[in-house]
Amino acid sequence: MIAVTGATGHLGKLAVETLLNKGTKASEIIAVVRNKGKAQDLVSKGIAVREADYGNAESLTKALQGVEKLLFISGSEAGQRVPQHTNVINAAKKAGVKFVAYTSILKADTSKMILAKEHLVTENLIKDSGIHHAFLRNGWYIENYTEQFGNTLKSGVIAGAAQNGKISAATRSDYAAAIVAVIRNPPAKNATYELGGDAFTLTELAALTSKVSGKKIEYKDMPAPDYSKLLASFGVPQGFADILADSDEGIVRGDLYTTSDDLKKLIGRPLTSLEEAVKKAVQANS
Repeated sequence: MIAVTGATGHLGKLAVETLLNKGTKASEIIAVVRNKGKAQDLVSKGIAVREADYGNAESLTKALQGVEKLLFISGSEAGQRVPQHTNVINAAKKAGVKFVAYTSILKADTSKMILAKEHLVTENLIKDSGIHHAFLRNGWYIENYTEQFGNTLKSGVIAGAAQNGKISAATRSDYAAAIVAVIRNPPAKNATYELGGDAFTLTELAALTSKVSGKKIEYKDMPAPDYSKLLASFGVPQGFADILADSDEGIVRGDLYTTSDDLKKLIGRPLTSLEEAVKKAVQANS
């Protein structure tokens, strides 16, 4: 049995779909979700849905009973991940889970980004648990930018504090394909994969978006504190705005850049190109 946490989230849903497409039977998948009401499409496919919350250790232990392999998708609540992830790991150990694949962040052990701290603690907790594991250190999602294209195409601006830093981003579907490859065929020994796509700068993203859309799009770089204030003015909670601005400073340092070809090797096909992703997003917002 393979359990997928966060199975109704963006990445979790793609992972479940990819498992099915790769031949895993619905009866061999357990979707672990916070709200069963949002998982009716999974139920209709014959997938067992179990309700659990990262903040509730007892619910997690119950949800992971009978699970052999766990696709542990990191929580979305920055600042709460360590206690929540501790609950997941303890539950996996109690339930006798044999293998854990955890979605971490690129260069978790060396990155200075705020986001990396909780991921590194989680990696160390998994190591200490003694459970056979793989760390899938995902880079940035291309969707972090393309999902904002409604505003981008209206304003003609991509804002940030990344200067000319390189970003090894890839689409969620490509990351999902990689993590499914690992959960279906775990490595013989504990493994760490540095996952990222072909690198680009935000200036290059703006130029490509201009080319594809036919509209003039420019990248407006600004100091990180100013970028955080801008995000907050758009309704982003201040704490998360600070984290996003900090992540752009990480881009300047190279924290989200990699030359690793682990992602290409795992999925066994060409990655979705930035241009393809941009074209899709522009069409969706036209």
